[in-house]
Amino acid sequence: MKNISSEAEKIIMERFGKDTVIALATVEDGIPYVRNVNAYYENGAFYIITNARSNKMRQIKNNPIIAISGEWFTAHGTGIHLGCFKKAENQLIARKLKNAFAEWIDNGHIDFDDENTIILCVKLTDGLLLSHGTQYEF
Repeated sequence: MKNISSEAEKIIMERFGKDTVIALATVEDGIPYVRNVNAYYENGAFYIITNARSNKMRQIKNNPIIAISGEWFTAHGTGIHLGCFKKAENQLIARKLKNAFAEWIDNGHIDFDDENTIILCVKLTDGLLLSHGTQYEF
């Protein structure tokens, strides 16, 4: 990722370092697909709990370049399949996601025993953030 200023990083963390809804766009056969997802931001990446068999994951497998959009923010990134939510290597980020999504995560929508319940990491490559008349590009 291009350098992001400490000011911009602070604003991004304030806006997205918690349960937040962002638009995530993928492309398949030249056709864009956009959907809203719950996401959590930290250290230059957004994290999303999803199903490995979803359309978005199939599309990311074929073309990992994606776009996202949130509150006065748009960016490009690379989608990375981190594997099963319960995987030992994912436990640190999994705990953070459970905490961020605490309001709804245990409502029965997510089956944590299913090996297809995975974590998608969107590693940012560039972006544009607007805040109180200031434009931050990275």
